[in-house]
Amino acid sequence: MDQCLVFLLLLLMGRNGLCQQEEVCSKSVINSCDDCIRSGPYCVWCKQLDFTKAGEQEAARCDTKAQLIERGCKMEEIISPQNDKTIDKADPLSTSFTQQEPVQLSPQKISLRLRPGLSTTFRVSFKRVQGYPVDLYYLMDLSYSMKDDLENVKELGQDLFAALNKITEHAQIGFGAFVDKTVLPYTNTNKEKLLKPCDEDYQQCQAAFGYRHVLSMTPRKDEFKRKVTEQFISGNLDSPEGSLDAMMQAAVCGDKIGWRNSSTRLIVLTTDAGFHMAGDGKLAGILEPNDERCHMENNLYTQSTEVDYPSVGQLALQLEKNNIQPIFAVTKNVEVVYKQLSKMIPKSEVGVLSSDSKNVVQLIESAYNRLSSKVTVTHDNLPENVRVFYTPKCKHAGPAGESEGVCDNVYTGEEIYFDITVIAGACMKNKSFTIRPLGIKDTLTVTLSTDCECQCKDPLDSSHPHCKDKGRVSCGICNCNEGFVGQFCECSIGNKDELSMRASCQRHNGTDCEGRGDCVCGRCQCHTTESGSSYHGDFCECDDEHCEKFQNKLCGGNGKCNCGTCECNPGYEGSACQCRVSEEGCRTPNNTVCYGRGTCKCNRCECKEGYQRPRCQTCLGCPDTCQTKLSCIECLGFGSGHCSENCSKSIHHEMVDQFTIQSKECKQKDSEGCWIKFKLDQLVGEDNYRGEILKQRECPEPPSVIAIIGGSIASVAFIGILLLMLIKLLIHMKDLKEFKKFENEKKKSKWAEADNPLFQNATTTVANPTFTGE
Repeated sequence: MDQCLVFLLLLLMGRNGLCQQEEVCSKSVINSCDDCIRSGPYCVWCKQLDFTKAGEQEAARCDTKAQLIERGCKMEEIISPQNDKTIDKADPLSTSFTQQEPVQLSPQKISLRLRPGLSTTFRVSFKRVQGYPVDLYYLMDLSYSMKDDLENVKELGQDLFAALNKITEHAQIGFGAFVDKTVLPYTNTNKEKLLKPCDEDYQQCQAAFGYRHVLSMTPRKDEFKRKVTEQFISGNLDSPEGSLDAMMQAAVCGDKIGWRNSSTRLIVLTTDAGFHMAGDGKLAGILEPNDERCHMENNLYTQSTEVDYPSVGQLALQLEKNNIQPIFAVTKNVEVVYKQLSKMIPKSEVGVLSSDSKNVVQLIESAYNRLSSKVTVTHDNLPENVRVFYTPKCKHAGPAGESEGVCDNVYTGEEIYFDITVIAGACMKNKSFTIRPLGIKDTLTVTLSTDCECQCKDPLDSSHPHCKDKGRVSCGICNCNEGFVGQFCECSIGNKDELSMRASCQRHNGTDCEGRGDCVCGRCQCHTTESGSSYHGDFCECDDEHCEKFQNKLCGGNGKCNCGTCECNPGYEGSACQCRVSEEGCRTPNNTVCYGRGTCKCNRCECKEGYQRPRCQTCLGCPDTCQTKLSCIECLGFGSGHCSENCSKSIHHEMVDQFTIQSKECKQKDSEGCWIKFKLDQLVGEDNYRGEILKQRECPEPPSVIAIIGGSIASVAFIGILLLMLIKLLIHMKDLKEFKKFENEKKKSKWAEADNPLFQNATTTVANPTFTGE
């Protein structure tokens, strides 16, 4: 579908397009058959008298053919205008060139009558005639840098004619020259420099000029040589030249150049410099845009200093209009510039000249072969809201496209074809456009009209029984006579019971027809919705558009929307009819559906609260079954505890022939404090178990009072002693810490050993004579 997206609008609902579109009718406001067929290419109208129901909008007659037939419209009662094409002129293709006008494209005239939006395709054939005439106009840059090239061109006449005679016996050559506008800053306007713009040492120099036509088309090579020999080099100031000026005049001055009506027209432009284009003239104060008209007097371009250079678009338009194919023979330094120019000019080629232009004949011959072997078909003057698409049918076809069709490597005498698809997007009458191969005179004129009115062939009588003899039938609907209204003209205007009839159109004393229709003759005639379908119901309370969609299709394409609800076709289900009826995806290993804990919808289990997909086997967040089923096990197994009414339903003691989903062993304390060990088998269904007691209850022995009292006293005494020992230990540790602190302080003390400065020795010492010293 990649290419289909590119041409989606072009081939919208086209039978012959690349994309096969689904036939749909996008209705808007439909009041008649004409409105219907203008709504889309697949909208058709049912004119069957009894097709619509009472009160139903006549817009229901407008739909696709398949939908109308399905609703009961007979095939012969369907109005569906089809495309029609008539070939008005188709002369056979010529096999070789004669003096008469050769035919290379067929047909030449075709008339199309189209349904708006519906495409039609026709085929055109093309064959290049053997020996078709060639007109070659040699347009040379005569600025000073081309002086060596001019000397070689003067000797080219015989070689050029020899090369052209290989192609055709009917060849002609013309010659023209150009430099640039003779104003500053392009040319030195000093009087002496205008007369001799070349270097002072170069004697053979002609006065400055913009463009000069030298030789009209001639089949005589001696005349070509003589005229070219008379030419001398000229000069200018800046590098770019006035080549576009010269090409424009050569294209629009056909009578002076001598272009023949039936010929391949070539302009060979030789230069070693770039070109000036539109806007550059402002540098010289030239503000007048190029008018694309011929201004030649005495073979000289007279408006060179008055009007600006042409734009590339203007030049391309005139070259295409006059079937002229340019060959740019340029030097290597400007090859890139002219290749970019060639991309903007259809049917043009670029070749690289040698430094002295000696290879120009081979260059022209190669470029001509490339041009003539490439056939490009396009159109002119395309009317608004008309689109054309080309599909080439040849060995070397280019990609299909809207603007042109291309076949390459086409040899002379080979017949090729183009399938041309035309689509008219709106109503029109007698519009025409032209299809033609680029560079070739042959054309195909397409005249286009559209069918936008129904031809129903109604009876001429003004009173028809279907309309209660109060109106006539027009394409199946009643056009009432003056003073009567209603679907069948059954009511007269000004009826006295109008108020009571209006009340019958109101539901719960609300608005008339819920604001979605008109009350006519006591019945609602419902309006159409935004998409073109009708509201319906006694009070227009329903529509068939607001149902759930699947894959962007209303009711998945597998059902019908009826008043907001999908009514699925047999074999489909789901809120949007998106699923086939099947339970394969919901089947469990024991061949149940969702283990009895849910329903199968759209081949998937919709589980009850808590149970988990895919097949509702496990329950997430459900309470522990060992705990919840304990009371029932105790009640049913031992006759104690609380016994609810659901115990006998949810717990089975006998063997039950059902598939076990999973088993679980439990050990719980009952209401009497006894341990019960039991097994629960989870069965199919919700809250359905099989219980089995694994062993008798284990109840604990009653406690000993003496042992409890003795143990309590011993415990208290032990704890008291332990606390006293702990207190004693803490006191001892505190005293030990204080003692260590004292010892540390003692070690840190330092006693002074210096003499006391206040102390004086005794002046007299008296010894005891009796002291023995012992």
